[in-house]
This record gives sequence, C-alpha cells and structure tokens, in this order.
Amino acid sequence: MNRSKRGAGTLSRGAGLLALAASAILVAAVEAGARGPLRVHPKNPRYFTDGSGKAIYLTGSHTWSNLQDQGAKDPPPRFDYDRYLGFLQKHNHNFIRMWAWEQARWAPWSDGKGKNPGDWFIEPNPYARTGPGLARDGKPKFDLAKFDPAYFDRLRQRVQKAGERGIYVSVMLFQGWSSAKGWYGGRPWLGHPYHPENNVQKFNGNLKSDVGPDLNDPRVRERQAAYLRKVVDTVIDLDNVLYEVTNEGGNKAWDWWVVRTVQEYERTKAKQHPIGLTGHGSESNEDMLASPAAWISPGSDGWRDLKTDPRPAPGTKVSLLDTDHVFGVGGDQKWVWKGFLRGHNVLFMDPYDDPQWTPVLAGQGVGVRDAEAPRRAMGLARRCAERMSLAESIPRPELASTGYCLAHPGREYLAYLPEGGEIRVNLSAARGKVSVEWMHPITGKTASGGNVEGGDWRTLKAPFGGDAVVYLRALSPGP
Repeated sequence: MNRSKRGAGTLSRGAGLLALAASAILVAAVEAGARGPLRVHPKNPRYFTDGSGKAIYLTGSHTWSNLQDQGAKDPPPRFDYDRYLGFLQKHNHNFIRMWAWEQARWAPWSDGKGKNPGDWFIEPNPYARTGPGLARDGKPKFDLAKFDPAYFDRLRQRVQKAGERGIYVSVMLFQGWSSAKGWYGGRPWLGHPYHPENNVQKFNGNLKSDVGPDLNDPRVRERQAAYLRKVVDTVIDLDNVLYEVTNEGGNKAWDWWVVRTVQEYERTKAKQHPIGLTGHGSESNEDMLASPAAWISPGSDGWRDLKTDPRPAPGTKVSLLDTDHVFGVGGDQKWVWKGFLRGHNVLFMDPYDDPQWTPVLAGQGVGVRDAEAPRRAMGLARRCAERMSLAESIPRPELASTGYCLAHPGREYLAYLPEGGEIRVNLSAARGKVSVEWMHPITGKTASGGNVEGGDWRTLKAPFGGDAVVYLRALSPGP
C-alpha cells in the first residue's frame, strides 16, 4: 500500500465536524436501527434515505464467507459472524454485501479434481439435499421443489443481527462465479443444483453447454423466480435489506428480468427494498445506469480511470463504488477519499484475515496486504457524511485545485489532498468568515486551520505531512 510519511504537526482533538479521535473509530457503538426500508433520496439520488429526509451514506467491508461457510476442506470451517459484526462496528461501517454462492462444490479456480489451488466446498445451500441418490459431490441429491430451512433461517438471522447493529445488508441473489471463468479452467457447474446429475428431478439447467445455468432458458427462469420469491418472503419485513442481482455475472436481459421480478413481487407486499446491479464484466456501466435498478456498482471495464481517479457519480442512481469491481483485492485510503468526494458510496472487498482464501488469492496472483488504512478511512468518511448536510452536497471538483471536493457551495466544503501540501479552494459563494479544520485521513486526528474570508479562491496548507482532508464551513451562511 502506498503511504506517505506523516508528520505529527500540531494535531488536536477539537470538537468540530472533524474532531474525531482515532479511538472513536475503534470503539463499538450500537447505532439506532433503520426507520424504514431505504429508498433513493428525492433531492440527491447519489444517496439513499430511510424516510427521515436525511441522506444515508453507505460504506463497509464485505468478505466472501459471510453467509455460507466455505473452504478447501469438507466440512468447511464455520465463519464467526458475530466477530465479523464486531469488526464492522469497530471501524464504523454500516453496510455489507452478503455473499451467496449457487454451487455446493468446486469453483472457477478449481479444476474439479482437487487441484489449482484446491477443492472448494460451500454450505448450506438454498435447495434441500434429500436424495434419493448421490450428486456428483458424493452427497444426497438436491430436491429442486424443496428449499433448505437451514439456509433461509441463517439468511434471515444474519440480516437481523446486522440490523440490530445499524448495518445494512445487500442480499446477493445469484453468483456470477458459480459459472465457469474460462481463464481459470475450473468447472463449478459440476456442483450446481441445476446440473442434471445433482437433482432428483433430473432437471438440466443448461442444454447447450457445461459453463453454468442457461440464464435465457424459460425453464431455468421459472425455478429462479420461485427462489427469488422465497428470498423476498424470508426478509421482506426487515428494514435494513437491499438486494443485488448477481456478482459479476448475468447478461443485460436476464439482469433486468431479475430486477423486475423482485420489484413486481415486492409490490404485493407491505414493504419494498432497493435492488441493484453489480454486473461488472457482463453489462456496461451505461446499461446498468439505464436499467430499472435503484443502484449500481460501476466496474473498471469502460471506465478506466476508476483505480486512480474515480469519475464523479452520475447522480442518476445511487453508486456503490466497490474495490471488488475495480481492483479485485486492492485500494487504499486515498482511493476511499477520492471515491467519497466524487459522490460515491465506497465499499471494500476485504480479505478479513481469513486463511481459507489465502491459497485462492495466491493462485490468482493477488497479494493480501494490510487493509487497515482503507477500513479506517471508510469509517471516517462516514463520520464526515453524517455531520455534513449530505443531501445538499454534490461533487464539485472544479472548486478545489486537487479536483476532490464535496460541497454545498456557500455553506460547507469537504476536500481532499492526495499528496498533501497546499490546496486552493473556490469560496466565492461563501460570505464572511469560513472556518477551516484539517483531519488525518486514517487516524482521524484534527488540527484547526483558523478562519479565512469567503468570496474568492483561498490557498490552504496542511499542517501535517502526507495526504489530508480539510473541511470548510461558512460561519454566516447565506440563504
């Protein structure tokens, strides 16, 4: 991770907007529960609201095993979900993607013979394993007419537990990585419930190939629709729910079909929840923006600047900018602050010190490095978002010489200096005195910058070394 040297400067622990001691990020605190299901904020569609009128900024670390246990051994190790929730609270995170996998064994990175880098087992699964007969993984065949209560009970309980700690959950409906990725050579289709040798109905979910389910087959969609209704029925009364169609899979026609299927079914219910698209690699960002989904996670395909200079969120849908679709495993605190100040809700694909994934990532040439800097930066960004008038704030890169500025012009400005040093900020819309506060982007330590006059461009210098965040607030704001 690229980190600049940081001098201690004259850091303080003031009581202003950015007066956040490092310890505040490390102390678990139960947040108030959601006031209702999220909906797109009517004034600023870059964010959600829960009906309170307040814009809600979503950010958090998600990891691959947070719903189903999985790993190279059978049975796979149990994931400590309560510990994970504590980890999220410690870092002031309020959002996770809850990963769902369709196959019971094998993966795109496994060749199905226990190699490269090893076998892979996933449980529980949505369909009940009743038999008679054994599936290809040596366990009872699936009955596609019966859902496994263990799976859906766990789904509900984990969403509930997250909600009790003020954490929103995106329930992943399908998994693009439950179909083959040709460059890896694995065959997850062998472990999929829709494989004809794996279910008692002898249902063949792909009559054309052995890559994965045929998403355009009406017979497959009929079974998927029944599963979607089951998921919705399981969590419909919970306010901290979002849905996402699939992780990096699907195609435009199927993606939009899933969105509309969920939306139409939820319209028969008392509550509705936002559904989004994370179709990186199968659907363009422009297509996702044109879709009926409420939110998207943009991918680096087509938007090549996302790794180094995230473009401003379009403002037509909520954008959950996720390292998963930009780096895979990557990103640092600079990327977090850049994304936040460009109007995105920033998410982090977190290895989470899970040794089960070390050989998988190594086999894909991905290094697992210290992730604490982006974790802390996300929690600090959320603190800032909660104290700003976020509903009125939009990305205004032209107002800061660094290009990273979230502003309600004339009232408040939050800007980022990726390389530290000096920044010029256009305060032409501000009247009278403007207070200046500096913050370290990882520790949260602050330093007062005194007051400057509004009405023109002002040059500000960070009081410490390395990258920095600065918050400016008009003391006598205009109308």
